[in-house]
Amino acid sequence: MHQLSLLVWLTCLAAVPSRAAVNSTAVTITVLVEQTLAENPEIQFYEAEILSTQAGRKQAGRWANPELSLDAERKSVRSSDASASGLAWAASLAQPVEWPGRLALRKAIANSDVALAELGLARFKQAVAAKVRSLAYGLAMQQERTAAAMEVSDRLAALRDVIVQRDPAGVTPLLEAKVIEATAIVVQKNAGAASIEMQKALLELNQLRGRRADAPLVVERSEFSFPVYPTIPQILAQTAENNYDLKARIRELEAQGLKVALAKNERYPTFTVGPVLSQEVAGDREATAGIAFTVPLPLWNNGKANVDAAEARRIQAQASLLATQREVERQVTEAALLYETQRQRLTDWKPEMLNSFKEAAALADRHYRLGAVEMATYVELQEKYLEAVEAINETKASALEAALIVEQLSGLTTPLVKPASKKKP
Repeated sequence: MHQLSLLVWLTCLAAVPSRAAVNSTAVTITVLVEQTLAENPEIQFYEAEILSTQAGRKQAGRWANPELSLDAERKSVRSSDASASGLAWAASLAQPVEWPGRLALRKAIANSDVALAELGLARFKQAVAAKVRSLAYGLAMQQERTAAAMEVSDRLAALRDVIVQRDPAGVTPLLEAKVIEATAIVVQKNAGAASIEMQKALLELNQLRGRRADAPLVVERSEFSFPVYPTIPQILAQTAENNYDLKARIRELEAQGLKVALAKNERYPTFTVGPVLSQEVAGDREATAGIAFTVPLPLWNNGKANVDAAEARRIQAQASLLATQREVERQVTEAALLYETQRQRLTDWKPEMLNSFKEAAALADRHYRLGAVEMATYVELQEKYLEAVEAINETKASALEAALIVEQLSGLTTPLVKPASKKKP
């Protein structure tokens, strides 16, 4: 019941954009990516986070505020022959002074945090763009699957009506009608599954765009050109130079090295220095002026434990960098090999192959009505036509997905796989 209600809900929701999108202009994948990057709410959140990190960088380079101390009291002086009383007060202004180099280290660490945040934003934008391209092509693929399934379903329904209207002569026409009816049910089921996947892609695209789920969206179908990639050693060299994860780990290692230096610097105490004034009025007036100097003595806590902890985290960051490098190399190699395999498979398939299957399925329908084609051949051609549509589209989608992975991991800002240019009629 739950699956049935979900199917009904998605089907009803699918009808809303379709009616609203009657007058909508089809959006190209390139424009859709630009719109998403401009309107995605998560990108806006991370951009605000970078502003917050930049504010922290400004704060890291500032001196600590001076400390003002005021004391007031009443003083009484008594002796054997006289007594007096009056006001006594003291004031001091102390400025904490960091050990040389400490402020520079803190500012460098804050700069590293800003760089990490900017790297994370750039990586997220690239991931969103790749997701939009993948969803848009998947949407187009499901649209083609749905259209092909509906075409075969209508053909089977029309043929079933013809067979039912004929005067049955024996059990064969009845069985043929049941075969066609059963095949139509399977085809309609596949069409329904493709329609649901299509609607899911629309919902996710609207979510990435920061729009309502039922916002109208028509994506222009685009074929992608799948060029020959550079060799795997060349891709790995580009990855080592441009990969966002590796850049982030390198930044983290550099920042951790700065934190080790800061921990060593913080073993030297922060001292305070400033003027001191005091005055006492008890019979006579006494005034004192001077400079106060305060420094903590590192007897019980000399900061060695903090240095050891920072050094251990630096070693962890170095190991994490090496592990990330090996993992990224594996992912890039795996995606590149998959892309090349699927690209070669698409190259072996002729572009007009799918149209020939479509024409063969229509030809089988006409000749079956004339009695020149057997039922088994007719049904198999309809099924194989749908399977070919699905196989070709899934291979293209797999090649595109592998290409997007290579592009993301290699950190390239210019897409390697682009929509194919339309041929002028």
